[in-house]
Amino acid sequence: MEVRLAGTGGPEGWPAPGCGCASCGRLAPDAPDRRAPASIVIDGLVRLPSRTGTAQGGVVPDGYLLARGPDGYEITGPDRSRMLYAPSDAGIPDAPRRGDGLDEPCPREPFDLLLIDLLDEPERLGDLRRRGRVTPETQIIAVHLDHRVPSETELARRLAHWRARAVPDGTVLHTQDRRVSTLTGAPASGMARRTLLLGGARSGKSEEAELRVAADPDVTYVATGPSPGDDPSWLARVKLHRDRRPRHWRTLETTDLTSVLATTDDPGRTLLIDGIGTWLAAMFDECGAWPGSDHDPGLARAEVTRRCDELVAAWRRTRARVVAVSDEVGLGVVPATAAGGLFRDELGRLNQRLARESEDVAIVIAGRLLPLPI
Repeated sequence: MEVRLAGTGGPEGWPAPGCGCASCGRLAPDAPDRRAPASIVIDGLVRLPSRTGTAQGGVVPDGYLLARGPDGYEITGPDRSRMLYAPSDAGIPDAPRRGDGLDEPCPREPFDLLLIDLLDEPERLGDLRRRGRVTPETQIIAVHLDHRVPSETELARRLAHWRARAVPDGTVLHTQDRRVSTLTGAPASGMARRTLLLGGARSGKSEEAELRVAADPDVTYVATGPSPGDDPSWLARVKLHRDRRPRHWRTLETTDLTSVLATTDDPGRTLLIDGIGTWLAAMFDECGAWPGSDHDPGLARAEVTRRCDELVAAWRRTRARVVAVSDEVGLGVVPATAAGGLFRDELGRLNQRLARESEDVAIVIAGRLLPLPI
């Protein structure tokens, strides 16, 4: 099938007329990279519905199978190639009429081409990969692009993490084309296997970590924080994190990061560790290393150091894709207590050691990402 993308933008295009947001402001109305509202035509015969639900279709010609399923519109052409058009979950509009059999189930084989709105819920791509509906050979094209993303540069950065791409308006695709694939699950060539994301409180570091792995098929969220107990503020914070996670992710609450890294030897799996600071605080608790503890301070701190050594060694050896979040504690005021100063120093040293063993390190400030070069 030949698929012509006359427009790749959101319902109002990008920039949206009369919109005063910064994203639209960065794109001049006559800029060469502006995007018209999505318009998708197959073989010059089948026009897919727009995201807004405006009727664009007609009767689907003989030889084509079009069904609306939970993932979007599934189209099989006369050449038996298959594509999926997946608008936002905000509402899949009515499909063109086919007469009989419109809602008959489509085959469950993988798709040759995927056109998908990734800006709201990129985890839908991860779920499609998890279920085998998208394979390494599937062409993955992002559509409905608009001011939900700050800029074309940021769009390209996100799509690289999600192993998808955007194309300009007017692009013609063919479902028979097979992209030179890297993988469905494991990190793609050139993608960091180990990533350390630093940031202060409420900097956006956890959101950045979740965004990076959203389209991975097999994600385990490793929560290292203490039990919230009855603390309302901590319970609210934990709930916020849980509600952001895709339903198909696994959650593991543990402080035994060394074992998790050592036993996760599948390069197709992804670990999101949030975070290193809470893990280190738990080690201080377990070892009795805080000032004023009843434990011998020298022995207790030596035990914390030993556990940090083991963590760094496991981080170095792991074959999984790992994205870890840690607190950058060196930019604030000098801690007023001995315990605060000790923790700051130990976490700063641990961050440095993990950074040396990471392919990618960045700091997040006010939701903006600053890569840290080697």
